[in-house]
Amino acid sequence: MPLLAHPEYTRHFSEELINREVCVPLTKDSGLFSEAAELGRYLIWLHTYGERFYNSEGRPKEKIPTGTAKCTLAVSDTEDKYRNEYSYNEQTQAITIGDGKFAPVSNAVWEFEVSGFKVVQSWLGYRMREHKGKKSSPLDDIHPKAWTYEFTRAFLELLWVLEKTLESYPEQKRIFEQILESDLFTANELPAVPQELRKGPKLPKTPANQMNIWEAD
Repeated sequence: MPLLAHPEYTRHFSEELINREVCVPLTKDSGLFSEAAELGRYLIWLHTYGERFYNSEGRPKEKIPTGTAKCTLAVSDTEDKYRNEYSYNEQTQAITIGDGKFAPVSNAVWEFEVSGFKVVQSWLGYRMREHKGKKSSPLDDIHPKAWTYEFTRAFLELLWVLEKTLESYPEQKRIFEQILESDLFTANELPAVPQELRKGPKLPKTPANQMNIWEAD
């Protein structure tokens, strides 16, 4: 994960990615491999908000580290003040949501994207008074009538996750470059993948009558 998730990977393998070839460099250096694996575990823990790869050595369960962004001016939680606009000021490093503000938020966090998907801006778009995201079903028309405290907390946690992700970029780049310079496995050195491991996981069968879950044994 720390290899493929860093912008340096995209730049280095740009030609291969255009041809839809995913290259994963595997180092023969066990120490370097362990470093990459540990950083990968940290990022998965961070991006799952502590639901995976938590431990007793610095990665608590279902809790993420507090970042620098704060809610400097509360967003009104009444229906009549539920706004439909948000903006970012790069000079003041502040995000304005209706009559509320969040700061400091770096431009790198504001513009953070995954394959062209603007994370912060998309998150906000889905939570405006008028839904700004894509609609996949009528359920998308169901949304709160006002900004809530839960929104404020969730938005701060999103900003903190992105802050910590960006903080890890220099380390990701260092490991990525060291792996590329190390002795790498070639494709013919790797064992063939057994056929049974190529199959997708089996999905549990849905009971014919799902209401059975409410029936007494």
